[in-house]
Amino acid sequence: MANLLKLRLGVSDDPTAFQPSLNDCLEAMLKQADFLVTDMLGGLVAATAPNSARRIAGFQQPGLQVAVQKLHASSKDVIATYRSELTRLVYQGGGKELVHAEALRFEDLRLFEDSELDQSIEVARAQQEVSVAVDDTLPMLDALVSTLLGWRTIQPGLNPLRPDVFVRALQATLAAHVPESALRELLIAPAAGLLGANLRKLYRELAEWLRTSGIEPAVPIGGRVQKGSGASGTQVVDSVAKTLLTLDRLRKLLHGDFDAKTARKDFQHTMPASMSLLQEMKQVDALVQKLEKRPKAPPPPAPEDMLAARPEAPATEAPRLGTQLGAEVIRLMFENLTADKRLLPQFKLQLKLIEPALLKLGEDDSRFFSDRTHPARQFLDKVTQRSLGYSQENDPGWHRFMATVEDAVRWLDSKVVDADTFGELMDHLHGQWNDHDQSLRQRREDAARALLHAEQRNLLAQKLAAEFVEHIRDLEVPEFVGDFLRQSWAQVVAEAQLSCADGSDDPYGYRALVEDLVWSVQRATATRGRAKRLVHMIPELLARLREGLDRIEYPPELTVRFFNNLITIHQAAVNEGRDAVVQAAANAAEAEESAFSDSMMAAADELWLDQQEAEDSGYLDSEDLAPEKVASPEAVLEEPPAPARAHEMRTGTWVELKVKDEWIRAQLTWASPAGTLFMFTSQAGTAHSMSRRTMDRLQAQGSIKVVADRNVVDEALDQVAKTALQNSLDKPKD
Repeated sequence: MANLLKLRLGVSDDPTAFQPSLNDCLEAMLKQADFLVTDMLGGLVAATAPNSARRIAGFQQPGLQVAVQKLHASSKDVIATYRSELTRLVYQGGGKELVHAEALRFEDLRLFEDSELDQSIEVARAQQEVSVAVDDTLPMLDALVSTLLGWRTIQPGLNPLRPDVFVRALQATLAAHVPESALRELLIAPAAGLLGANLRKLYRELAEWLRTSGIEPAVPIGGRVQKGSGASGTQVVDSVAKTLLTLDRLRKLLHGDFDAKTARKDFQHTMPASMSLLQEMKQVDALVQKLEKRPKAPPPPAPEDMLAARPEAPATEAPRLGTQLGAEVIRLMFENLTADKRLLPQFKLQLKLIEPALLKLGEDDSRFFSDRTHPARQFLDKVTQRSLGYSQENDPGWHRFMATVEDAVRWLDSKVVDADTFGELMDHLHGQWNDHDQSLRQRREDAARALLHAEQRNLLAQKLAAEFVEHIRDLEVPEFVGDFLRQSWAQVVAEAQLSCADGSDDPYGYRALVEDLVWSVQRATATRGRAKRLVHMIPELLARLREGLDRIEYPPELTVRFFNNLITIHQAAVNEGRDAVVQAAANAAEAEESAFSDSMMAAADELWLDQQEAEDSGYLDSEDLAPEKVASPEAVLEEPPAPARAHEMRTGTWVELKVKDEWIRAQLTWASPAGTLFMFTSQAGTAHSMSRRTMDRLQAQGSIKVVADRNVVDEALDQVAKTALQNSLDKPKD
C-alpha cells in the first residue's frame, strides 16, 4: 500500500540531515484532513447501500440513509468544516467546550442539560472507536512528539495530534451538518471507526518518518509506564463492577423517575439526602439495577368502590430503600478508598475498621449524605488528606499520625455513633494534632514572610533596573558596570526603599550613588581636574558600594570581578594615561565580557534571596537540585498527565520532589501574589521554596511529580463516573 503522507525527506543520503520540526508534523497531518473525510464519507455511503458488501443493518433506516446522502452531496462543505475545525483544535487546543471520559466529574454532570450529556456520550463513544484503532501506533508517536515539544518524558496529553482532537473535529462537523441529534448519535461511532482506521496508518507513517529523521523518543516517567497508582481507574471487583451503571439511568434516578412507586411520605426526609451523596458517588445505577431486579410485590386487589383511595403499602417497606441506598453509598466509598494505592496499607486497615461506624451513622443520620460539612464527612476527609503527607511507613511522624487514627477507631467503638460523636472526635484529633500543626504553621508563616519580602524587592528591583538601563543608554559605560547596576545595585536600592518607614525613595543615598559611579567610568567626562576629583571620590564611592551590598548580604563572589575591574579603571583615570601598563589593564577591563552572564543572575526572571531569606524558606537553587530526570515510581500514574505549569498548580497539592538525592513528599502551601515564588512543606516541617522558573524546569524534567491535587475521596469517586460513562457507551441502543 502506498504511503498516505507525502513527507519531505530531503535530498541527502543521510535522512537525519533533515530533522522535521513540530510544525512540519502538524502541517503534514493537516494536509490529510480532506483524505480522512472523503474516505469516511465513502465508508458511510457503503454502509447505507442495500447491496454493498460493507452495509450495516442498522444503517438501512430511511432517515439515516437520507442524512448520509446529504453529507455525501455536500462533501466539499463537510471537508471544509472538518479541515477548519481540525486546524483550530491542533493549533489552539480546542478549549473545554466538550466533556470526555478523562474529565467527567459529577459536579459538572449536575449542571448539564440533557443535550450536553448526550454530547459527552457522543464524543466518548467516538473516542473509544478511534482509541481502539490507534492503540498500537499512538504510544510511539506520543514519545516522538513529546521530544519535539521539548519534553524528556512522554506527555500524551500535550500531543496536539492526539486522537481526541480528530474526534472533536468530527463531532463539530457532524453537529454542523447533521442537526438531528438522534441521527448524529447513530452516525458518530461508525464515522469515528472509519476515521480511526486511516488515522492509525497516518500515525504509523508519521512516527516512522520522525524516527528515520533522527528524532529520539521521550521516555516514560519512571522509565516505564506503571499501572495502578492512585485513583487510576482500577475498578473494584464486586457487584457494582458487574452492574450496568450508565449516565442516562443516573440522570433518571436523580430526577426522581425511579422514586414515584417506592418513596412514601415517611421516607421523604431520608431519600433526598441519600440521593445527594449518590450523586457525588456516581454509584447510583449500580444500586438501582439491584433494586429493579428485586421481586415486585403483587398489586393490591381492587376495592369495590373504584373511586376509593388505593391502600397504602406497609410502612415498613418505605425506609428499606433509603437504608439500602445509604449503606451502598458508604460501602462503595470505602471500597474505592481502600483501592487507592497512594494510601498506605496500615492506614487502609484502619479505614476498614471505621467503615462499620459510618454504616451505622448512615442508617440514622441522612445529613451525612447531603451535608459536606457534616462532622463525619469532615473526619473522613481530614484523615485521608493528612495521610498523603507520608509516602512510606518509616517516614518521620507516621507512627505518631497512625496512633491518632487508631485512637479514633477505639473512640468510635466505645461510643454511640452519631454526628455529635464525630464532632467530639474531630475536636479530640485537632487537640492531638494541634502542637505539631501550630509548629508547622509558624514555620510556614515565617518562610512566607521572607519570600513575600524577597518578591517585593525583586519586583521593585526590576523597575529600578529598567531606569538604570535607560539612564546609561547613550553613555559610554563598560558592560560590567551596566550589569552591576541592573542586577546587583538594583537589589540594594530596592531593599533600602522597602526598609524605609517614612516613604523616602532614597533613604541611604544609594540611588544617588549611581550618578557618581557612572561618571567615574566615562572617558568622555575627562576634563581638567577630573583626576583630582576622582582621588577624593573613589574611597567613599567604593566604601558606599560595599556598604550597600553588605546590607543585603549580597554574595561577594558575584561582585569580586566588578570591584577588581572598577579599581583598575579608576587607577588609569587617576594617572590620566601616563602609566602604559595601568592603561592597558584598564582597556582590557573595559573590553572584558561581563561576568554576570555566567552567574545565576543571567536570567532576567530569576529571583535573588539573601542568605537569611533563603535559610528561612528553604530556597532551592540549581546546585541543590538532583540531576535525575524522572520521578519516583510511587508518584507515577497509569498514564502520567502533563504536569501543570507552576502558575497552574493549586495550593494544597501534594507532590514528590527530589532534593539532594532524596525523594520527599511535600505539599504546596504557599504561592506569592505575583506567582514568582512557591513554597512546599513536608509533614516533618521542612520548607522547600523555589522560583517559578526553577519549578517549571523541574516539572519539565520530571523532578516534581504531582501525587494529588484534589481531595482523595473525590478523585476515587470520579472513577465510578468514568465507569458509568463507559457502560453508557457499551449499552445497546434501544
